Amino acid sequence: MRNTKVPSWKEASLLPGDARAKMPARQPAECLRYNDIEMISVLQLGRIDYASGLRLQQKLVEARKSGQIGDVLVLLEHTPVITLGRNAKAANVLASAELLAARGVEVFECDRGGDVTFHGPGQLVGYPIFDLRGFSRQPTTISHQPSTVSHREEQSEAAAGSLPTWRKTLGAVDYVRRLEDVLIRTCGDFGIAAKRAAGLTGVWTETQGPSTLASSLRCGALAREEKEQEFAEGVSPEAKIAAIGVHISRSVTSHGFALNVNTDLTFFDLIVPCGIPTKPVTSIERELGRKVDSRAVAEPVARNFGLVFGSQVLWVETVDALLGNAVGVPMKVPTELREVRGEDETFWA
Repeated sequence: MRNTKVPSWKEASLLPGDARAKMPARQPAECLRYNDIEMISVLQLGRIDYASGLRLQQKLVEARKSGQIGDVLVLLEHTPVITLGRNAKAANVLASAELLAARGVEVFECDRGGDVTFHGPGQLVGYPIFDLRGFSRQPTTISHQPSTVSHREEQSEAAAGSLPTWRKTLGAVDYVRRLEDVLIRTCGDFGIAAKRAAGLTGVWTETQGPSTLASSLRCGALAREEKEQEFAEGVSPEAKIAAIGVHISRSVTSHGFALNVNTDLTFFDLIVPCGIPTKPVTSIERELGRKVDSRAVAEPVARNFGLVFGSQVLWVETVDALLGNAVGVPMKVPTELREVRGEDETFWA
């Protein structure tokens, strides 16, 4: 009996069109690989309104599910907007409609997990559109932290103490922990000590006493004064520098994180950030006592995504370039996008 080798998609790119049409359908993970290396395409946009961001996410999610594109990280800024996740309480929006309008702030409900948060200029927002099944061969190397959601695999691994370990797929808990790890590493690149907080999602600045703050060379005078005033008023020294809220549908992620760079923090006075009234928010600018170009933060964020998710990073210029050139595979005419019903969905914050 003759053995017939099925050509890879890389080999198939050299075949005539009719021969390629007879190729078996690609599996989702195959879109991620180039020469057996995981690949993340990074698309950095400018400042766009939240509704446009949602439409872009929906388009990319459908393209990822259909196999038209590989994993994508979208980085951008939003015009001022308050978003309410699936667990949000309306009471956590403190400002009146009139005040929000006066400050030019829109309000949107969305399908991410979590409560209320703010997006605006000076904040780097990241939307990873990842198929988590593509990371099934990678070891889990991150720390296992207490979480507000039970996760059987995470608990069994922690109990066994067997890290790193191999998983069939990257679970929701580990995915969120990796996002936190990316942001903690990025803060560290700017000399800011950041950490996770037990039982909470997101990234927080390290606790420091007033004497430590006063002698810190990386804090400007204004930042030191504000922090010392918070200690005097009994406010928790742990401040949130990055928020996370995700949506996972058929293993494909959307929404993501918001890292405060040069954000006008007075906008957070309009809400109870993430529904946590006892912890303040902060920014890279406030921690350093100087402005940092948010575009300069995008590069270490992308690099740390590559490190944490074990992938190569490829920058793409436009959405059209992304949708027209799937990374590492030949062009494929997309099938008609069908309406997805009854799919498994995960929301996290």
